[in-house]
Amino acid sequence: MKKHLFINGDWKEAKQYAPLYSPYSGEQIAEIAQADEADVEEAIQAAQVASKLMARMPASQRAAILEKAAAIFEERQEELARMLAMEAAKPLRTGRTEIARTIQTYKFAAEEAKRIHGETIPLDAAPGGEGRLAYTVRKPIGVVGAITPFNFPFNLVAHKLGPAFAAGNTVVLKPASQTPLSALILADIFAEAGLPAGALNILPGKGAVVGEKLVRDNRIAAITFTGSPEVGIAMKNKAGLKRVTLELGSNSALIIDDTVEITQALIDRCAIGAFSFSGQVCISLQRVYVHESKYEEFLEKFKQAAEKQVLGDPLDEATDMSALISPKDHQRMAEWIEEAVSQGATVVTGGKQVTDRLFAPTILTGVKSDAKCSCQEVFGPIAVVTPFASFDEAIDMVNDSRFGLQAGIYTRDIQKALRAADELEAGGVMINDIPTFRVDHMPYGGVKESGFGREGIKYAVEEMTELKLIAIKL
Repeated sequence: MKKHLFINGDWKEAKQYAPLYSPYSGEQIAEIAQADEADVEEAIQAAQVASKLMARMPASQRAAILEKAAAIFEERQEELARMLAMEAAKPLRTGRTEIARTIQTYKFAAEEAKRIHGETIPLDAAPGGEGRLAYTVRKPIGVVGAITPFNFPFNLVAHKLGPAFAAGNTVVLKPASQTPLSALILADIFAEAGLPAGALNILPGKGAVVGEKLVRDNRIAAITFTGSPEVGIAMKNKAGLKRVTLELGSNSALIIDDTVEITQALIDRCAIGAFSFSGQVCISLQRVYVHESKYEEFLEKFKQAAEKQVLGDPLDEATDMSALISPKDHQRMAEWIEEAVSQGATVVTGGKQVTDRLFAPTILTGVKSDAKCSCQEVFGPIAVVTPFASFDEAIDMVNDSRFGLQAGIYTRDIQKALRAADELEAGGVMINDIPTFRVDHMPYGGVKESGFGREGIKYAVEEMTELKLIAIKL
């Protein structure tokens, strides 16, 4: 199966193609076009021309296109979930959840398309401002460059396309190299939904070619990127005055204090947070700080939950965890675990590959705070569990990180809950839940090296529009 580039409403053959392999089976599933600089130039030109049409399009029509896209997703849910299993090794049950969330994201975008508004400004509040009527409007920003990751290739793309189209912008999309099929199928979905030609252009290819040109080109008004801190920081340095939204990951932490009963429901939530999609989630639960009075009980129950995870074929209904996205990630995690153990850590369970495609869910204790398994983003099924004596100590340990995307706390003490909400250095604090909680209309983004700007449809629309003031002298 050969998949081409999608530019200006048409499929275009590329000069080069790259094989795409299933992470689980290792079989080749497609040949994917690789855009070169001329292709990127053509796509930007197409998006620029289409941006005039999108900017004039009534909000009701933009909303209708997004609603139709959501309806098509609903009709094709099972097909799309199977696509995720093939190209990302995402277990079917997990994939279906992503498709359901993607539908919600496009529905939220359709609603927000109808809610983009400004406000009146009382200019007479300043001397000399009398006799004037002033108001603000939000105008589309133009062409948006979207660069997306492999881990949620439908929903994280929706978080970029949805608000861009809702706001009346056009998009040049560079999908992750491992998950281009889920991006390319959007060409047909949005064409069927009535999106004008040129409003969506899809360019698989190398980041050094496609991403680099999008970031540097002055015709791109905004860049929205989800990926590693190293790449995101480099992008921001190159982007000049264009808008930049960066979601750069984390080593998300959870506090469990001494007032909490270690129920099965709590354990199950922690297992979902740590091991869902093999931990390849930006807000995956990586660090768990448990009060010393509850530590042994939590650790034993968490170990049992980890060992109940079913590893296998992503197309098998029973599978909880499947292959990591690439073999090099297996090697990296094995090295990080080895480093932690050499510094005195203990492997409670897992810590090794089960097969050449599967890595066991892993729990570590006694991990030093500067070990990679703790201080860097694992992006794999590894959780570090650490006891604490005082609440101050727990807060300090969570904040001892260069990241700050989301954090969580379980407590029955309202004072501790409110202290955590105030003092935890994160873009979001989940009280009595894991940091992995997210619904798609909430503001989502981090502090420190976890990112810049916010996603969540309403908040992304603000990032993708320009505020314009109109003042009329009466």
